[in-house]
Amino acid sequence: MTQTNYRNLAEQVRLKQNPDNIAFTKAFSDELASVSYSDVLYYVKIAMNAVEPSYTARSKEAGENVKNHLLSGGLTDVTFRYQGSVMTDTHVKGHSDIDLLAISDKFYSRALFDVVSILNDPSRKQNYYPSQISKMEVEKSLPVYVGVSLDDLRKLRLNSEYILSSVYTYCETGKPKSIKVNNTNLRREVDVVIANWYDDIRSIVNDKGEHRGIQIYNKDSHGVGSADFPFLSIERINQRSAQTNGRLKKMIRFLKNLKGKSSLDIGLNSFEFNAICYDIDKSKYESLAYYELVYIIYLQIRSICSSNLISDGLISVDGSEYVFRGKPERLQSLKNLLIEVESIYNDLKSSL
Repeated sequence: MTQTNYRNLAEQVRLKQNPDNIAFTKAFSDELASVSYSDVLYYVKIAMNAVEPSYTARSKEAGENVKNHLLSGGLTDVTFRYQGSVMTDTHVKGHSDIDLLAISDKFYSRALFDVVSILNDPSRKQNYYPSQISKMEVEKSLPVYVGVSLDDLRKLRLNSEYILSSVYTYCETGKPKSIKVNNTNLRREVDVVIANWYDDIRSIVNDKGEHRGIQIYNKDSHGVGSADFPFLSIERINQRSAQTNGRLKKMIRFLKNLKGKSSLDIGLNSFEFNAICYDIDKSKYESLAYYELVYIIYLQIRSICSSNLISDGLISVDGSEYVFRGKPERLQSLKNLLIEVESIYNDLKSSL
């Protein structure tokens, strides 16, 4: 068996995190210098590390520039929010792009059928507090939007394309769900996504806020997709990681970097990695050293791969979707990822 060159792998990750070779912050440099690392320990350390803050700040600055151009260009009735791994600091590339959501404020979609069904069913109503029932009653009483919502979204998309095409040399408008612009000064790409708000029962009874969902507009089909809840996911990842002194995010970054180095087919992304790691009871790892997290990840993935009951029951961070149920190709990808994690774990055992 060919021995893994962890020093080389670590250098590849480091260059991906820091492509412009900006000096590490002193705190992290001191941290690396303070311990005598074996090659596999060094790789794990680097693979769990966050991208340098200056890179993340540049990605956010590129997003803010796009937002300001859209506003100064005359875009109205819109709220801007960000989504994606940059907002949880779990991205693993220094030159990470950022998703800017342009959300229409002219209307919002809501689960009105569910609201009416609950209010008309005493057995379902008893599952909610009186204050929550009151919020549903208010929602039910609100008038229905009389405009043409899809036309509003199409206009928002076309106006955004017009404004950004006049500002950016590189502005790709052919994708159905996003406009991609390239800020050449900051060396960052920004994906502008047109969407509308969506409120399900959970959002309504929790005063909306971070519980609000979105539906993304598709220019080609002139329709919207199913609801996503990115802000709740971002909030939960950030809170849980703060409670564990950053350990949750270390595990997520580690899995992303393992996928990046693997020659196996691992068709998983942030959605699955977040769910896998968030599902782990924080009491199992909140006081562990970074290298001990590999064993926790190994046990978690092995457990999911070994039991249909467990894999079918795993839900997304926002609680809205089953991650692996009815998706055998994703589960096979997870089994391939398990091979990578197990290899690192075994090499770690040998080095300690």
